[in-house]
Amino acid sequence: MSEQIEDLELATGEDAERQAYKLEPKTVASVLYAVDIDDREKLTELMDPLHAADIADLLEQINAFDRSRLVRLYDREFDGEILSELDESIREEVIAVLTPQVLSQAVRDMDSDDVVDLIEDLEDDQQEAILEVLEDADRVAVEQALNWPEYSAGRLMQREVVMAPEHWTVGQAIDHLRGTAEEDLPDQFYHIVMVDPRLHPVGNVTLGKLMRSKRATPLRDILEETFQIIPAMRDEGDVAYAFNQYHLISAPVVDDEGRLIGVITIDDAMAVLDEEHEEDILRLAGVGEGSLSDRVVETTKQRLPWLAVNLVTAIAASMVISQFEAAIAQIVALAVLMPIVASMGGNAGTQSLTVAVRAIATKDLTGSNVWRVIRRECLVGLVNGVIFALVMGVVGIIWFGSPALGYVIAVAMVINMVVAGLAGTGIPILLERVGVDPALASGAFVTTVTDVVGFFAFLGLAAAVLL
Repeated sequence: MSEQIEDLELATGEDAERQAYKLEPKTVASVLYAVDIDDREKLTELMDPLHAADIADLLEQINAFDRSRLVRLYDREFDGEILSELDESIREEVIAVLTPQVLSQAVRDMDSDDVVDLIEDLEDDQQEAILEVLEDADRVAVEQALNWPEYSAGRLMQREVVMAPEHWTVGQAIDHLRGTAEEDLPDQFYHIVMVDPRLHPVGNVTLGKLMRSKRATPLRDILEETFQIIPAMRDEGDVAYAFNQYHLISAPVVDDEGRLIGVITIDDAMAVLDEEHEEDILRLAGVGEGSLSDRVVETTKQRLPWLAVNLVTAIAASMVISQFEAAIAQIVALAVLMPIVASMGGNAGTQSLTVAVRAIATKDLTGSNVWRVIRRECLVGLVNGVIFALVMGVVGIIWFGSPALGYVIAVAMVINMVVAGLAGTGIPILLERVGVDPALASGAFVTTVTDVVGFFAFLGLAAAVLL
């Protein structure tokens, strides 16, 4: 009995681990039941304890009909942070359902960068609907942010900044913060930006150092050591890299004249970094930037072009095979074994490709180490090729009773694995040099190279040695 109890506790612990930070199916079912019986009080009771991110997940998991009913029933409690957490395609749908009064209250409590992120991908009529409910000062700030190029630091920053003159003391800064109206401060901030008389940022003071220093201490004496200034035109991908590289919490954004115009915080930078990682993964698979919420037509349009490219590469590989029809007709074993060579090369190439694309994205692969990385991948391909060549050589001899066939597939395996390492690293580098996104285009080229080389090496050697 005690053993059964222990097994039950272990299973329960494992289930809890798997369900950590996820919505429980029971919660989703209860919410949908409250919607079905039109019980707003019960729905509010169930939804209030949930974080905005969990509510966004719930809205994304249910179908469009239930989502519309839920939003209409819950609308007076709707928070702007929920809109920020929603997938873009779902966000437009939810905004269309919300009443103007609820939408107005939701966006008024958001920082300017969150409002920009909310509306930048919406249709013009929906953008205008949100801008109209903002206060004049907030609307001007959002419109100015939208004037910056998409994916730039100017578009990413928030305009609410806490700054102080460089000659102030700790006491003056604290009195300033306490005397400022709550609505004039950002909801969350981590630094006070010190500026010179021309509004050029000269340093950051963390709130931790500010609170534990004596009031008479000059702010310049407690400046943070790590300080990076972000030009407004800097690409947001480079901004995210800087935050990750230098362990930044926030960084001031400046215009062309070096004047402070905003600040970027770590939550926004990490969101960009997460999007960059997700984009790379999706593009490596040739599925664009789709999500589970996309409709069938949208998903088909995203995937069709790269499936067409793969068809062309498959035809190219088949044309190589057709050149050796006579050899295949005489030795049926070639048709059995040749997919193995191509498949192993393709997998090895994908491994090298993934490492190279990630290294390019993180700026770890540079001109100073490119040849060392290529040489390493080729040597890895050689070592793996030799190991699997021995395995397949033995398989060829035992399976088909032909030492010559075992020799042919072994040599072909080594050749294709080395070429896979070279192509998997070299092709993304070349594409990046000519301005093509390596994550988007490398896969098709690498697959073509490994298929063509694999079939040609195996069938060519077989035709020369066995016939």
